[in-house]
Amino acid sequence: MRLRKVVRLRRVDISKHELVPKHEVLSEEEARRLLEELNISRGQLPKILKNDPMVQKIKAKVGDIIKITRKSKTAGESVYYRVVVGE
Repeated sequence: MRLRKVVRLRRVDISKHELVPKHEVLSEEEARRLLEELNISRGQLPKILKNDPMVQKIKAKVGDIIKITRKSKTAGESVYYRVVVGE
């Protein structure tokens, strides 16, 4: 009789890790205001891939703008924006 080894993979919530900054999808209105304020187009924003683990977790779609808020020892908080792209 062979023993079957059962391996259980733990699902880790990466958003809870201390080194992962807060990610959130901007609404269409927030995205429009941001682009207008910065006087740029979506294509001019830095990009983030749709298969990025945090992009998948927050269920962002290609074309969405993501607001990333990082904690900083010197600035307190730093905000970055990225547009979700395919490949």
